[in-house]
Amino acid sequence: MTTLIAIHSALSNTAWLFFLIIGLWGLFRAIRGQAVNGSYLGAAFIGQLIFVTQAVLGALMWIGGGSAAMQRPGIHLLYGIFALVFLPFIYLSVLRGDDTNRAQWVLAFTTLFLFGIALRSISTAI
Repeated sequence: MTTLIAIHSALSNTAWLFFLIIGLWGLFRAIRGQAVNGSYLGAAFIGQLIFVTQAVLGALMWIGGGSAAMQRPGIHLLYGIFALVFLPFIYLSVLRGDDTNRAQWVLAFTTLFLFGIALRSISTAI
C-alpha cells in the first residue's frame, strides 16, 4: 500500500506541473493568434491519461483502505471525478471539433483550471 501511496503522490505532482506547463503553453499560443494543433491536443490527451492513471491508483488505494487517513476523502474523490470528466466534456460538448484560436483560448483556460483542480485535490488529501 505504501508503494501505491508514493506513486499516487508523485503522479499528483506530475499532474499539476504538467497542466501548468500546457496551460501556459496554450496561453502563449492563444496570444499569438494560433489555432489548436495536434501537438497541443496530444499534450492535453497525455494530461488526461495522467488523470486516468491517478484514478486507477486512487481506486486501488480506496479499495485497500488507503482513504482512512484522509480528512475529507469524499471531497478528494469529487475532485478526482471532476478532473476525469472536465477536459473531455469541454472538448466534446463545448468545442465540438473547433480548432480555431477561440478553441485555443478555451483549452488554455481549461488546462489552467485543471492545474488548480489538481492542486486543490492534493490539499484535500493531506
